[in-house]
Amino acid sequence: MHGYLVHILIYLSAAVIVVPIFRRFKVGAILAYLFAGVLIGPEVLTLIKDPETILHLSELGVVFLLFIIGLELKPSRLWQMRQAVFGLGALQVIFTGSLFCAIGYFLIDLPLAGSFVAGFGLALSSTAFGIQLLEENRQLKTMHGQGTFSILLFQDMAVVPLIASIPLLTQDGFSSAPQWIDIIKVVGLIAAFLIFGLFLIHYVFRFIAEARVQEVFTAATLLVVVGSALAMEQAGLSMGMGAFIAGVLLANSEYRHELEVNLEPFKGLLLGLFFIAVGMSLDLNVIVSQPLTVLSLVLGLMCIKALIIYFFSRLFKFPKESARNIAFTLPQGGEFAFVLFAAAISAGVLSSSIGSILNAAVTLSMVLTPLFFSLNQKYLRTFHEVSERPADKVDMQEAEVIIAGYGRFGQIVSRFLTVEKVSFTILEHSAAQVDAARRFGSKIYYGDASKKEIVEAAGGKNAKIFVLAIDDSEVSIETAKMVRKHFPHLEIIARVRNRAHAIELINLGIENLHRETYLTSLEVAKEVLLDLGQKRPYINRRLAKFRKHDEGILRKQAELNHDEEKFISYTTQANAELAQILQADSEEDQDEALPSS
Repeated sequence: MHGYLVHILIYLSAAVIVVPIFRRFKVGAILAYLFAGVLIGPEVLTLIKDPETILHLSELGVVFLLFIIGLELKPSRLWQMRQAVFGLGALQVIFTGSLFCAIGYFLIDLPLAGSFVAGFGLALSSTAFGIQLLEENRQLKTMHGQGTFSILLFQDMAVVPLIASIPLLTQDGFSSAPQWIDIIKVVGLIAAFLIFGLFLIHYVFRFIAEARVQEVFTAATLLVVVGSALAMEQAGLSMGMGAFIAGVLLANSEYRHELEVNLEPFKGLLLGLFFIAVGMSLDLNVIVSQPLTVLSLVLGLMCIKALIIYFFSRLFKFPKESARNIAFTLPQGGEFAFVLFAAAISAGVLSSSIGSILNAAVTLSMVLTPLFFSLNQKYLRTFHEVSERPADKVDMQEAEVIIAGYGRFGQIVSRFLTVEKVSFTILEHSAAQVDAARRFGSKIYYGDASKKEIVEAAGGKNAKIFVLAIDDSEVSIETAKMVRKHFPHLEIIARVRNRAHAIELINLGIENLHRETYLTSLEVAKEVLLDLGQKRPYINRRLAKFRKHDEGILRKQAELNHDEEKFISYTTQANAELAQILQADSEEDQDEALPSS
C-alpha cells in the first residue's frame, strides 16, 4: 500500500514541478509531462521501475477524453461526419499501413507477418496527443480539428481487427480463429450496450439525480464511463471506443453538462499521467545503441505519414491550410501501437529487438509531435492561427460601424442596428460560426479582426465606430491594440468579460467599456431588494452610488495594475470605503428605505 502511495507522490511531484517550469517558458504541457516521465523513469532517476503498469491505468485518461468528446457530438453530427470517418480515415489507415508494410518487407527484410503488424501499427496515430494538442490550442471544433478527429475515430475502430488478426499470422493461426458462437456473443454484447444507452441510461441518471447527492452522481458518471469501456473491451473494441459511443448516446441528455464537469478533473489528471507513462516507457538504451536506425525510422515515419495525410485530406476537399494542419497534428505513432506490438511479440510474429526499436520510434515521434505542431502554428500558417480558408472579400466599404465578433453579444448589437437601419460590417474569425450564421441569412464576413489588412478591407478608414465584441480576452486586447494604432479615428466600444480584461483595455485608452455580466448582476440585486419590500427610488439611488464608486475603483486599479502590493492595498481600502458610504447613505435615508405598509 505504501509503495503505491510513494509512486503517486512521485507522479504528482514530477507534474507539479516540471509543468509550471515548462509553461513559464511557453512550452506545452504535453512536452512537460513527457520530460517528467523520462526524468523519473527507469532510464534516468529510476524512481519508477515499471512504467507498463501505470501506462495501463493512465489509459483511462484517453477513455475519459473520448467520452467527453462523445458528449459534445450529437448522433446527427456524427452521421454528418461519416464520409470523413469511413472515407478519409479508412484510406489513411489502409494506404499508410500498406506502404509501411511494403517498406518493411522489401527494404528491411522483415517477414511478411512482421511487416504487416509493424506497418499497420505505425499507421495509427495518438488519440491522446492529437486531441489534446487541438484542445490546448482551442482548435478541436475547427475544420481541421474535425478532420483530425475523423481520422482518429476510424483508427480506434481499426485497432480491433488488427489485434484480432495477430493469431491468424502465426503458423497455427487459423486453428485459433474465432468461432461463430464467439462472433454472436460479441454482436449480442454490443447490441445490449446500445439498447441500454439509447433507452435506459437517461432514466438511470434521472433516478440518481433525484437523490440530490453529488458524490453519488459523480460515482454514477465514473461507473458509466468505466463500465462502457470495459464492456466494449470484452466485445473486442477498444476501451476508448466504448466510452466514446456512451458519450454520443448521452449527447442529447439534460445531464450532459453536469457529466462533463464531473469528469473534467479525472480526465486532466489521468491524461497527464498517460503522457508521463509514455515518457517513462522511452527506451533510451535502444536510442543510444542504434541512434541512426531509430532516428531514420522516426523521421521517415513522420514525413511519410504527414504527406499521406495531407494528400488524402486534399482529396476529400479540405483546404490547403486545413490539410496541412491535419498532417502536422497526426504524424506520430499512437498508444495502440504499443498494444499491437506487445501482442505480436507475445505471439512470436515480431522479435523483441524489432519491437523495442518500433516502440522507441513511436515514443520519440510522440515527443517530437508538439514541436512539429508548434512549428506549423508559428511559421507555416498562411492565414489566422486557426483559419481554414482566406478571409472573405468585403463588398461593403461604406459601413458606419464594424462589429468584431459574432457571438451572443455581437448578434444582439447587429440585430438592433438592423432595426435602426444603421449600416455595419460583421467580422468573425470562426469559419464554422460564419457558415452557421449565413444559413439564417446574416450578412457576415470571415476574417480576423486583429489583422490591419482585414479591418482596412472591411472599411476601417471610413467607419466611425468599432464594436469590440470578441469573446476571447487575449484576442480582444490584441485587436484593440491594432485598432488604436492603425485606425485611431475609430471610437472603440468594447465588450468586457471581467475586471482584468477591463483594466487592460483602460490602459490602452479605451473608456467605453461594457462588462457583460455587470449590469445584469446589479439588475438582479435590484429585483431582490424590490421583492424584500424596499422602495424603487431608494434602490436606484443606492445602485447609482455603487456604480459610480465601483467605476472609480476600476480606473484607479488600472493605474496601479503593475504594482501588485499597491493594487491589493488600494482595492481593500476602496471596498471598505464603499461599504462605509453605502452604510452612511442607508442611515440618512432609513425612513425612505422602510417597507411600505
